[in-house]
Amino acid sequence: MSTGTILAIVIPVAVVIVLIALAIVLDRRRRRRLRERFGPEYDRTVDDVGSRRAAEQELGAREKRHAELDIKPLPSGARERYAEEWRGVQEEFVDRPEGAVHEADRLVTALMRERGYPTEGFEQQMRDLSVEHGRTLEHYRAAHEINTLSSSRQATTEQLRGAMVHYRALFDELLSNGDAAGPGRA
Repeated sequence: MSTGTILAIVIPVAVVIVLIALAIVLDRRRRRRLRERFGPEYDRTVDDVGSRRAAEQELGAREKRHAELDIKPLPSGARERYAEEWRGVQEEFVDRPEGAVHEADRLVTALMRERGYPTEGFEQQMRDLSVEHGRTLEHYRAAHEINTLSSSRQATTEQLRGAMVHYRALFDELLSNGDAAGPGRA
């Protein structure tokens, strides 16, 4: 075989190998970035849709939708107002635990709306929140389930207390504009 023939075979094979290796590296980077961004929501989405590739497409679509939203930080006055309202909801829990849980849900939804998140349905809220708040999403999910139980008077006082703790996790994160430290956690 001539040198030209060998090069004509080796070069395309080498290029294909490099392209495959590059695709693998880029895929791993993308997966790592999505895992870091979405936290536990990454694995949950993989389980829900049944495949890693489909889950990553879903999470990518969430990122695109989120980028189109007008998410904004709260002015300090609004932050103080919401913090005061939350204190009132917590105080209400002593005398009216079910009412306090419903009020906590309403307050979290109002806070989401003011930050710029659409609030048209729980599942869409979850998808929109997952982009920046994936690590607190399980709290919101758990609180929502208990709130639903509470609506039919099936939640225990301990479950209602847990719902308040769960709502508080997302509330603090939204109130702090997504900062990791949150209010009073420095």
